[in-house]
Amino acid sequence: MKTGFRTLAALLFSASSTIALASDHAEKAGEAPMPEPLHFESDHLVKIDGKAIAYTATAGTLVMKNDQGQPVAHFGYTAYVKKDGDRTTRPIMFAYNGGPGSASLWLHMGVLGPQRTVVDDTNFTTQGPFQRVDNEYSILDKTDLVMIDPVGTGFSVPVGDAKGEDFWGVDNDITSVSNFIARYVTDNGRWQSPKYLLGESYGGIRSGGVAYTLLTRHNMALNGVILVSPYMDFVAGNAGGKMDLPYINFFTTYAATAWYHKVIDDRPDDLQEFLRAAEDFAINQYAPALLKGARATEDERAGVLAGMERFTGISAEYWDRANLRIDESRFAKELLRDQRKTVGRIDSRFVGDGIRHNAENFSYDPFFPAVGPAFTATFNDYYREELGVKTDRRYVTSGGLWSKWDQSHKAPGSSWKAPVPNTAVDLAYAMVQNPHMRVLVQQGYYDLATPYGATDYFVDQMDVPQHIRDNIITTYYEAGHMMYLHPPSLEQYRVDLVEFIAE
Repeated sequence: MKTGFRTLAALLFSASSTIALASDHAEKAGEAPMPEPLHFESDHLVKIDGKAIAYTATAGTLVMKNDQGQPVAHFGYTAYVKKDGDRTTRPIMFAYNGGPGSASLWLHMGVLGPQRTVVDDTNFTTQGPFQRVDNEYSILDKTDLVMIDPVGTGFSVPVGDAKGEDFWGVDNDITSVSNFIARYVTDNGRWQSPKYLLGESYGGIRSGGVAYTLLTRHNMALNGVILVSPYMDFVAGNAGGKMDLPYINFFTTYAATAWYHKVIDDRPDDLQEFLRAAEDFAINQYAPALLKGARATEDERAGVLAGMERFTGISAEYWDRANLRIDESRFAKELLRDQRKTVGRIDSRFVGDGIRHNAENFSYDPFFPAVGPAFTATFNDYYREELGVKTDRRYVTSGGLWSKWDQSHKAPGSSWKAPVPNTAVDLAYAMVQNPHMRVLVQQGYYDLATPYGATDYFVDQMDVPQHIRDNIITTYYEAGHMMYLHPPSLEQYRVDLVEFIAE
């Protein structure tokens, strides 16, 4: 009996010592406990186009593993699947916003999902309670939908030995999102389903790479890719550096914004007529003047300066002092400076009171305080009250990852990584190798974040034969980056998306 007691005591001591040592080791290593994956499932009904659609909503996180089978991330998503749908014929769409570092709540609550946040278009919707309604413009009657939150956004986090930096870069992000899509398709028996990607803003860079990666690494051919206000070519869409191309691409959005705010002389009633003239000026007069630099004659420069004032409402004298080059931040500050107002970058129809009226650049983008609180409040309310997501974890709407992001990218056909991305190249490779894949580009005229001139440029530069180019459709809206916040554009957005999926 005494021997048994000693044996038991020894075992208990040994076990407790092992636990203590393991605990001590974990504390020294700074390891956080592995979070439990989230999974919340519920059934709902929404009326779209006069028809009741019954669907199952699944909100949660999927445990992603590396090649050694070790967990590396909990990948957050919200899936909407129509009840009694035929998985072999019913399409499925994977959608995400951009940033990088933005969660998918904008597309989720703005246009695609079964509930929609109500905002007062260009006015400040900042007084609660905020309103969410059944979304009659949702795409759920035509396709199942998976809203994706990449690592660092939503409830998506690195786990185990993985770190955020393992996911925060152009190529790592493309790989992780592609792996998630392939895993979801496998787990949910959707290999036969027609498949679509929809990405907004930086989601364009992501989509070009994901379309190519799914095809070449996972042997998964997509039916279509939808690019919403896409940012794909870093060089084409970043004014403010030493490159002249972005200034040319931004110019027509400056003109559209000046037309909208009625700050130009002899303003025509027809926006399209005005933009065609601005496009012609940008290509045939403005671009040559930038290329010539000091070699431009005084008469040439004077003619260009007069045209810049005519199309933008900003004085030729200001353009001259800026050496013909103004980035979007300076433009947003200067356009309505005499009114002490600032126009928006995400949507230049938005106007806010200026701060630091003598500053060269705008101090804030009025778009985000105008609509951000309503989207955040209604999404959290919807997620926790309607979908029953009960957790103390914070849903990260914006991870602020831009400064941490590795912008380098190794494009198909390249033996080295470029310092900045252009995944229109990846998209072109995917289209050539998957010649039936179609692309829909949706772009707002009043978008100073991803101007339509930059979008037109990278689409026009894609190195694909004409029969492949015929698979690209571009639609334009008299709205900004999130064109679906503009009621007439919201209606047209759904029409265009439905037609694209139906073809």
